[in-house]
Amino acid sequence: MNRLSQIATRFLHSRLLCQALFVLVLAILLAGCGSTSKSEHDKTAGWSAERLYDDAREEMAAGNWNSARDRLESIEARFPFGVHAQQALIDQAYVNWKDEEPEQALAAIDRFEQQYPNHPGYDYMLYLKGLITFTPPSAAFSRVTKQDPSERDPKGLRESYDSFNELIDRYPDSRYSRDARKRVAWLVNTIAENEVHVARYYYEREAYVAAINRSKTVLSDFDSVPAAEQALYIMMMSYDKLGLEDLRDDTRRVLDTNYPDTELHETGLKKSRSYWNPINWF
Repeated sequence: MNRLSQIATRFLHSRLLCQALFVLVLAILLAGCGSTSKSEHDKTAGWSAERLYDDAREEMAAGNWNSARDRLESIEARFPFGVHAQQALIDQAYVNWKDEEPEQALAAIDRFEQQYPNHPGYDYMLYLKGLITFTPPSAAFSRVTKQDPSERDPKGLRESYDSFNELIDRYPDSRYSRDARKRVAWLVNTIAENEVHVARYYYEREAYVAAINRSKTVLSDFDSVPAAEQALYIMMMSYDKLGLEDLRDDTRRVLDTNYPDTELHETGLKKSRSYWNPINWF
């Protein structure tokens, strides 16, 4: 029995030793394969910032957004304090926008604003920030659905409005300010129309006080916008439903004075839709 016990013990030790050696050899092989694979696929290893940037620009020109993004991110990681890193961050925002990755684009812009607040390209980043929220990827579907842009979530429209206004205020002579002013003019009316959509929603659900308050927002926050005509009409009708005849009549006089050719008295709140969409600006 002692002899058999010794043989079994030696066999067990030998088996455990073989398993340990196998695990060790496997780990070495995997490590070797990993380093080999990395060296084989990372062809940019050892490249200078200038070479990385030139290659990124070539990829951008060809529309290869993934490859361009890899090069630009490599510049930011390997050469964070160089001139190329600043331009790489600007181009990252552009590449992500073109690749329909708005969240990544905005993240790049936020990093740029924090790190380089006095950079000469700051006006462009404000302009790009406005563009990203002005026409999100979902806006492209409006060509098919014919959705009025004012029916979109107004959060992005307001963010776009804020970015363009900051650009215009800080850099009035910027090459981008002229286009920003055109877009702001469109945004003002579109945001006002969104308020009218909400006012109409409340009116149709007999929430007349809420409809009046939304209509007042259009009149107080947006000066001389076309949407004010419908806002006044919704106010007038809401006062009528509430039995507030004096306020109803006062509102009607304001509506008729400012819009003497209004057809709303005859047509009512028919669905009006604009088929023009800012996605066509690009």
